[in-house]
Amino acid sequence: MNSSLVFTFLGQDRPGLVERLADIVADHHGNWLESRMTQLAGQFAGIVRVAVAQAELDELSKALSSLNIEGLTIHIQPGASAPAPGGSGKLCKLHILGNDRPGIVREVSRALKQQQINVVEMSSNVTSAAMSGDALFEANVCAEMPAGCNFDELEDSLDAIAEQLDVDIVIS
Repeated sequence: MNSSLVFTFLGQDRPGLVERLADIVADHHGNWLESRMTQLAGQFAGIVRVAVAQAELDELSKALSSLNIEGLTIHIQPGASAPAPGGSGKLCKLHILGNDRPGIVREVSRALKQQQINVVEMSSNVTSAAMSGDALFEANVCAEMPAGCNFDELEDSLDAIAEQLDVDIVIS
C-alpha cells in the first residue's frame, strides 16, 4: 500500500539540487507526484508530494532528513489520505496589479477569510513599471469558495480594497 508524503525544502540555490531530491525519492521507489519550486533571493524553496510504499516510508524520511547536513532545511509531513475539508467549492481566480505598497496581501487575504474562502495557490512578485520604473506588485490567486459564499459581497469588499490601496483586482 502506498502512502503520500509531503516535504518542503529550503537552501542555497545550486545546480543539481532538484536532482539530489529526485534521486533520493527514486532510490526509495517513490513516485514524484507534484511539486512547486522557486528561487527567491538566492535561495531555492519547494514543496513536493510523493507516493511511496509504506515499507519505504521511514527510510525515505530519514534519507530526506539527512540533507539537513548538506545545507538544506527539510520538513516532512504525511500527506492527507482524504481531501481537505470543504473541497467541493467553486474555484475563483484573482489578479492583483498596482504600485507596490505594504498591506496588499494582508487586506486581500483578510477579505477572503471573512468569506471563509480558502487560498489554494498564490504567486506574487514585484517588478519595475514599464514607463516610470516604480515598483509594481502583481499577484495571481486561486481560491476555493465555499457553498453559499456571497460573491457580490466578496466583489464589494475587494473593490473597496482596490480603491483604498490604488490597485486593480480582477476576480473571475
